Amino acid sequence: MRPRTQPPVYDRRTLPRKGPQRPLYDLLYRLLRWIGSHVQGFYRAVGVFLIIGLAVVLLAAVGFATLAERVMAGDTLHMDESILRLMERMGSPFMDNIALEVTALGARVVVWMVVLIASVFLWSSRHHYSAALLWVSMLGAGFVNAALKVSFNRPRPDVFPWRTTHVGLASFPSGHAMTSVVVYGTLAFLIARLAPTPLLKRLTWLLAILVILLIGWSRLYLGVHYPSDVLAGFVMGAAWAVICGLGIEAVRYFRTRRPMVAVEEKDLDTKGPVAPPNPA
Repeated sequence: MRPRTQPPVYDRRTLPRKGPQRPLYDLLYRLLRWIGSHVQGFYRAVGVFLIIGLAVVLLAAVGFATLAERVMAGDTLHMDESILRLMERMGSPFMDNIALEVTALGARVVVWMVVLIASVFLWSSRHHYSAALLWVSMLGAGFVNAALKVSFNRPRPDVFPWRTTHVGLASFPSGHAMTSVVVYGTLAFLIARLAPTPLLKRLTWLLAILVILLIGWSRLYLGVHYPSDVLAGFVMGAAWAVICGLGIEAVRYFRTRRPMVAVEEKDLDTKGPVAPPNPA
């Protein structure tokens, strides 16, 4: 009887290192292997990955904000005020109503309702970790944004009278801009994973980007943020959204430590490197 042969073991080191994304994947898997060799358990390993990601985002946020604060008194402030003057000239009752409706898409109540509804759908369709990562992205973004606002305490612009009475904490960075990138960007990532066709994936991302940009524009039009506030919110939100999106990769990498992962999370890619069941 012919002996059965074992299937070939996947080793990513045998793959050709091509494309600009390869160094990023190398860095990601080095980090995952380091966590896997030092941390036991599935939840602890994924949690450590997200905590490290949050620390990286905070460091990037502090560096970006420090640079923005130094530039703010020079060319940046002049550019900020010039753009806001343009927004002032665009003013009309019709545009006021549009901006107020659009900016509501980034308000706390609306965003939390979107997250809640999306979480119910993801959980009921057996995407438990996707639902959890959506909440992690939202809560983490709120923490980072509040910490930066308190730290830098940049006053709101007074270039022209605000077109809304609902404003929150300090100006830098924009909470609406950061939250919109995190929530709608993470949702687009999760929904695009489930889209059956490439066209639907592209439309999902296009709609998310359009909503995000319109929310950023609304904050400028209403006069409650400088352009640099919105830009900072976009950058920080994108950084945290990427970390949370990579959380799915961490779930896939450490899935051998929890056999129920395949039951709790559909559509996990079964190719690629995985961590050993226990740290070596």
